[in-house]
Order: sequence, then structure tokens, then C-alpha cells
Amino acid sequence: MNFVLGIDGGGTSCRAALATADGVVLGRAKSGAANIRTDLTGARTNIVEAARQAFVAAGKNPELIPQTPAILGLAGANVGTYRQQLEAILPFSASRVETDAEIALEGAVGPSDGAMAILGTGTAYMARKAGKSRAIGGWGFQVGDQGSGARIGRDLLEQTLLAYDGIRPGSPLTEAMLAVFRNNPEDVVEFTTNAKPGDFGGFAPKVFDHAAKGDLVANWILDKAVADVEASLGALDLAGNAPLCLLGGLAPLYAPRLSARYQALLKPALDDALGGAVQMAVRIFARGSEVAQ
Repeated sequence: MNFVLGIDGGGTSCRAALATADGVVLGRAKSGAANIRTDLTGARTNIVEAARQAFVAAGKNPELIPQTPAILGLAGANVGTYRQQLEAILPFSASRVETDAEIALEGAVGPSDGAMAILGTGTAYMARKAGKSRAIGGWGFQVGDQGSGARIGRDLLEQTLLAYDGIRPGSPLTEAMLAVFRNNPEDVVEFTTNAKPGDFGGFAPKVFDHAAKGDLVANWILDKAVADVEASLGALDLAGNAPLCLLGGLAPLYAPRLSARYQALLKPALDDALGGAVQMAVRIFARGSEVAQ
């Protein structure tokens, strides 16, 4: 039997799907973070582990990994030479690294025109018009990813310290957050020394939870985040009848907070980013007769 692998890697986790040459998924698996810009070596380890587990989940021998081609949509692949560096050290028979936005758009709208927003640990946007794709954002936590879980978590820590110093009003959220760090602001600072985007993003659900209870600080953070998301959507210059799909772990939390203009465009995705990676793998490798025998 011929196999292909689809892999979706972000700042929090890496997912892999093993499929037949005609796109029937046989097994799925999940491992740790796979942002190749923030941790290339760790991402490679987690990618291979997710692939191995996908073979196991499908009841297939992981020793077939070197005979199987893969499409990988990965956070961090849009800058530098990280994608080329990774492709050179992957164990698959053929490897093609795309951005996480590319596989997400493929999964969300298929080959048609439309747009998607990835709203997770990071953020990225892509629209396709008349067959041409345009990407926005995805520049990473330090200088981009506005509206992302990582930025929401970072903003929460910042507001917590501002409240502690009496510069800004506190709230039940900032009190709860400080308690996580034993009510010691120095522990907050120490956390940030080695924290990765996924570590910051782990606090984002807490902000949404408190916002639903009317917490002033939580709603201030989310109002800012929603404005950032809508600014990016505006830059995509969406057509009035083109579908807009929200993807990522924060998508269902953002959807009801968007303005009426964008809520009117929202459509369910045809598939998720992992499904998009599988379909790209089928198109590029299976139909190109590059799959393993």
C-alpha cells in the first residue's frame, strides 16, 4: 500500500495523519510543539514522533517512515531558511515544508477562493482571490502574532504586574494570575525568562473565562485582541461573498466577539489544517507518483 503523511505543527503541538495515496486517513497522532523558528531541533523531534505515532495508530509499521513522503505545514516556515534546514534533516522519503497558513487555507476552502484566520498560540491569515494567495502576519511572538494566545497571555502578565504596582486597576483575573505565581511578582519575571509562545498562550483561556464573567481587565485585553484580528482581516480585503473560516484553538472563542461585518462572512471550514496537509500530499506526491511502494 502507498502512504502519504500530512503534518501540522504549531507553537503548542504537532499533529500528524497517515493516509493512503487517495487521501483516506488511516491514523492520527499528536506530539509536542513544532515551531521551527523558535526550536528547530525540538520541532524535528516532535514531528518525527507524531509521524511514528500516526503509523502506530493506523496499525502500520513505523519503519516505513523513510519510505513515506510528507507535506508539513509549520509555524516559523515563513521566515529565514528554517524550512530548508528542516527539510535537510527529516527522515521522510520526500519532504515539503509549507507555512501553517498554506495548509490551513487548503483545508478550509479547498481549491476555491476564500480566506482563513488561524487563531491559536500564534496568528496568521491568508486569502485566495482568482487563484492567487496572499498571506498576512505570522511574524512570530516578538514582533507579530497580534491577537494570538501568546500575546493575550503576555498582556495578562503585563496587566498583572501593572496592577501589583498600582499603575493600573486590578481585577479578579489579575489577582488569580498573581496567585499562580505565589503572589510574588519576581516569579512572574522569572517565568518570562525562558517561556516560549506556547507557555504564554496557556493563560489565554483564563482571560476568556474571566471576560465572560465581566472582568474589566480580561475584557480590556480581549477588546484589544479583537481589534488586532479585525485589522488583519480588513487588510485581506475580503470579497463580499467569499467564505471566511476561523481556525485554531481560539477560533470558537473569537467568533462571537467579531463585528457583524465579519460574522456575516463566517463559514465552517471544509477541513482543518491537518486535512489540508493530507490533501496537498495526495496532490503533490501521490498524483506525482512519488509515494513509497
